[in-house]
Amino acid sequence: MKSRIASFSAGLALTMIAAPLWVAEAVTLGGAGLEQALPSIEAELVARHGEEQRPRIQRGLRQAAGLWRAGDGDAEAFRAFANAHFAGDPQTLDAMFERYEYLLERLDGHMNKLVQEFRRHSDLDHGPILPFDLLFAGFNPAAHVGEDMFNNRLAFVVLLNFPLTTLEERLAEGSDWGRRQWAEVRLAQRFGRRVPAEVNQAISRATAEANRYIAEYNVWMHHLVDDDGRRLFPPGMRLLSHWNLRDEIKASYGLDDAELGVARQRMIQRVMEHIVEQTIPAIVINNPEVDWRPFANTLTPAAVDRDGKPINAPLVAPDAAAEPDERYRVLLETWRAARLADPYSPAAPTLIARRFDENREIPEARVEAMFREILSSPLVPRVAQLIETRLGRPLEPFDLWYAGFRPGSRYTEAELDAIVAERYPTAAAFDADLPNLLVKLGYDRDRAEYLAANIVVEAARGSGHAWGAGMRSEKTHLRTRVEPTGMNYKGYNIAIHELGHNVEQTFSLNDIDHTLLEGVPNTAFTEAIAFVFQARDLELLGLAQPDPRNVALKTLDDFWSTFEMAGVSLVDMGVWHWMYANPGATPAELRAATLQIARDVWNRYFAGVFGTRDVVLLGIYSHMIQSSLYLPDYPLGFLIANQIEEQVRRTGDVAAEVERMSRIGNVTPDLWMIEATGAPVSAAPLLKAVARALDELE
Repeated sequence: MKSRIASFSAGLALTMIAAPLWVAEAVTLGGAGLEQALPSIEAELVARHGEEQRPRIQRGLRQAAGLWRAGDGDAEAFRAFANAHFAGDPQTLDAMFERYEYLLERLDGHMNKLVQEFRRHSDLDHGPILPFDLLFAGFNPAAHVGEDMFNNRLAFVVLLNFPLTTLEERLAEGSDWGRRQWAEVRLAQRFGRRVPAEVNQAISRATAEANRYIAEYNVWMHHLVDDDGRRLFPPGMRLLSHWNLRDEIKASYGLDDAELGVARQRMIQRVMEHIVEQTIPAIVINNPEVDWRPFANTLTPAAVDRDGKPINAPLVAPDAAAEPDERYRVLLETWRAARLADPYSPAAPTLIARRFDENREIPEARVEAMFREILSSPLVPRVAQLIETRLGRPLEPFDLWYAGFRPGSRYTEAELDAIVAERYPTAAAFDADLPNLLVKLGYDRDRAEYLAANIVVEAARGSGHAWGAGMRSEKTHLRTRVEPTGMNYKGYNIAIHELGHNVEQTFSLNDIDHTLLEGVPNTAFTEAIAFVFQARDLELLGLAQPDPRNVALKTLDDFWSTFEMAGVSLVDMGVWHWMYANPGATPAELRAATLQIARDVWNRYFAGVFGTRDVVLLGIYSHMIQSSLYLPDYPLGFLIANQIEEQVRRTGDVAAEVERMSRIGNVTPDLWMIEATGAPVSAAPLLKAVARALDELE
């Protein structure tokens, strides 16, 4: 799953939003006569600090005045502020930069820690969630930080002295900037938007509600019955939507009984369709007390308990009412929260623009073009034909998640579960083994111990995530699901993915020259590093060895996943564009639109491959509901991961390469990628690798 953003205060500076009550009075230049006073203030500062400082003075005054409001004071107050806080000599500017960097790291880190602790019970598997737990999870102690830093003028000091840049400037000029200049740019970006603090709580509440909704969206699989009355899944199996449902489809390719595997996959597909279509009976969600026939969509009282033992079922029939468009109500609430930032974001007036231009720093049109290049590639039907040959049957829609290219596909899910559970009966056991896993990845013992000492492993309530430290005195957190019987293979696979995030988070905070450059350019990059780790999960268990054939198979596996996720991402992007175009939509209308968008993308890119039209599976991802426009980071991550893997193969040292790349820090994506691998972000390297792999395997 995704990596949680560590620096909450920094995030707030870029994502704070406003409630309708404040929109009308918000974005107006304050201080009567301020605009008219700027030339005389500029003249005073130039007279004091020299003509050579004029460009800095002009830019700083314009930046600070642009966010100065009436409540901050009149023109004379702004004049006094500018004269007091413009750093006209290098020594003062250096001191200002160094103190801001040091103190903002502490601020971010402590706020991050507070949010983490307030979400502890909702994120970790510590028993039932009580109503007040949700209040804590929805409370953001950093909500007023941004506003407070404007009110006491700390933010204005930054705007007066350090440059706000556009994406165009960063892309065109960033390759000529030094590390200090990049750190100054990231410092100024924190304060590039000023939004009322109250809405930080509003967006936190909306996010917490979405997270809670998804974290408890389990299906008890032994209580699914096919049309012949068979129970296809083992007792006690509880799968989270969508992650575990998808992974169970993948696991079913490895069953000795191929017929049973296909039957399970078809049933899971139908469950997914019910979730997306909102025809799933509400009573079956996270409830082992009813039996559900997904194909007929009918219910009966449970005939067995969660352990598979027969019970005397009550005579009262369960309520078969469908989930009342709750999935789309929650999505609408997250959109309504996000869009309230729009009046305060003139350079990026929608969340769509903010995600691509500010968070990813790759324009949406370029991202979409890369996705369509993958989806329309002539390599897709070649890979599909190879999958059909390996399966010995025509493709079906659930083969979106074909897992037969994985080297470990020769092991059944049950075998992998047993191996993992014996090795890792608890989260603590996995934590204790971290140094050994890191040594196997190529780190020497001292470096492995250093990394392990900066990572805490915890049992997640949901599928899992990585949570960064935020400051150097704290540790990163690795969360994955651990069942009462021990960690299963799904949980282990996710844990290795999250370990990649944690290693990047540790290096890119603790071992970097400027903490203002902490992290990587965007989430897709940390996902890419996590994919590099995740691909080695079976090697770490001693169940696979790297060889040319396995490398070719892994390339095809990555390509098939990229193909799938590119389609999912286009649906996610399309849904957000639709919501912006239809601001008064109801949950039912959003459901209908989402289904149509999913069908349209499927029919254009997938129907010819799978031989079936109007499939809605591309709308199943839970990220669509809880992680606004996060999904494009996955196919981007696969493209980036392929480029990183190519570099790793050239040097043969995954540990050294991941450490080197992580220390590049948060610069623009192409600049990072050129330094890391020698080429900008592109779909072309993956397509070339797929062509080579097909030539080797066909």
